[in-house]
Amino acid sequence: MKIERGQQGEMGTILFLLSGRVMSQGIADIGLIGLAVMGQNLVLNMADRGFKVAVFNRTVSKVDEFLQGPAKGKAIVGAHDLKDFVAKLKRPRRAMLMVKAGQPVDEFIDQLIPFLEPGDIIIDGGNSHFPDSQRRYEALKAKGILFVGAGISGGEEGARHGPSIMPGGNHDAWPHVKPIFQAIAARSDDGAPCCDWVGEGGAGHYVKMVHNGIEYGDMQLICEAYDLLRKGCHLTFPELAKTFTEWNKGALDSYLIEITSQIFTKNDTDGKPLLEKILDVAGQKGTGKWTGIDALDRGMPLTLIGEAVFARCLSSLKDERVEASHHYQAPTHTPSIPKSDLTHQVSEALYASKMISYAQGFMLMRSASEENKWNLNFGSIALMWRGGCIIRSKFLGKIKQAYDKNPKLASLLVDPFFIGEVSRCIPSWRKVVAEGALMGVPLPCFGTALSFFDGYRSATLPANLLQAQRDFFGAHTYERTDKPRGEFFHTNWTGKGGDVSSSSYNV
Repeated sequence: MKIERGQQGEMGTILFLLSGRVMSQGIADIGLIGLAVMGQNLVLNMADRGFKVAVFNRTVSKVDEFLQGPAKGKAIVGAHDLKDFVAKLKRPRRAMLMVKAGQPVDEFIDQLIPFLEPGDIIIDGGNSHFPDSQRRYEALKAKGILFVGAGISGGEEGARHGPSIMPGGNHDAWPHVKPIFQAIAARSDDGAPCCDWVGEGGAGHYVKMVHNGIEYGDMQLICEAYDLLRKGCHLTFPELAKTFTEWNKGALDSYLIEITSQIFTKNDTDGKPLLEKILDVAGQKGTGKWTGIDALDRGMPLTLIGEAVFARCLSSLKDERVEASHHYQAPTHTPSIPKSDLTHQVSEALYASKMISYAQGFMLMRSASEENKWNLNFGSIALMWRGGCIIRSKFLGKIKQAYDKNPKLASLLVDPFFIGEVSRCIPSWRKVVAEGALMGVPLPCFGTALSFFDGYRSATLPANLLQAQRDFFGAHTYERTDKPRGEFFHTNWTGKGGDVSSSSYNV
């Protein structure tokens, strides 16, 4: 088989021809499929950090548009089919998918497999459901292909300038993707990258799912604070902007508080606040719902995130709410405390409720970690969320410190720092929830956070009566306070039933 050498050009390039065809040489450090907003910005971020990137898109014209537009002059190469795309990748080949979660991910994986070899890596950077990532990890492992499910948070801005990245999957892939991921990730205040290995299988997308659930809770809590300040304190939008700007200088310092203060300052073309013209119907893409369902499956009391999801569902019943408003008169209660005092109390109630939300989220991850043997590093997760992501905040540093001191911490609520902070906020928290009820302002997340706290701090709950009821009508048995845990008893409550009891189990 004859190999001809082409003339050497000024750049020192040597062209090898094999059977009349160009012999493909891997030139790209990583390849990315899916040139929507997130995909494009991640590619530009990688190129800026010194990596050469190959790109492909199902609609091939987008490849050319990208190369001639934002990618022009950068170390980015395009491909018009998957075979050419894979051929452009250095070994081990790293192919990253930024496509819609669900079937499109499976379709692209199936199309890539024929061009890959053992040791190559497929990365799913979309918002995939963690059971799907677990399934893909196992199926690809059987073929010798390394799968990484990487949760990515930060939106368009984060993707371009530094997101939070939560990779999980096949650990053998980590040394090959770590330099790229940690280079493009956001940095915490101490310079550490907001990216570290999470765990095997679907762990990365699981942690991203919980992140999004906490995001639902944070956003709803802020909305409830806004509603109280508008209806209870009658704050104007400039006053709201000033209040949130001040909050952002203290314990509530976070990306969501910061952007909320900016939202209050935005006027429409007629000079009136734009926020007043936005319909009060919230959308959702499902990650909050997934978090709530997973919590129910695990028997974990993720009450705040659940209420945040239901609040969005309730908002969608706009026509029904308008109709109901005609039949019920709103309370006329006016808070008797000064405006400045109520504003301060709302900030403390928001802070306390936020602590409950994160405590619940980390309790859920602890349960999943134990069941799946992921050995999640909660301090590292808190660090990953310190920058780049939507829930980034000063507060997360305290969570990292808590888990650094005690990696086996059962709940943030028993860490000394959080005990002190929650205790300090309790008086304001109770007053705010009470004032909201008297004013008729719905506070589903403030209220459920306080109820959860009161339940969690209670040595005894009325569940003894509930268990007696279950035994009365269904012979479901109960445990006794004067007997060892694990021994179950049944009572013939009416004297007419028998002594046969049901088996005891918990979902």
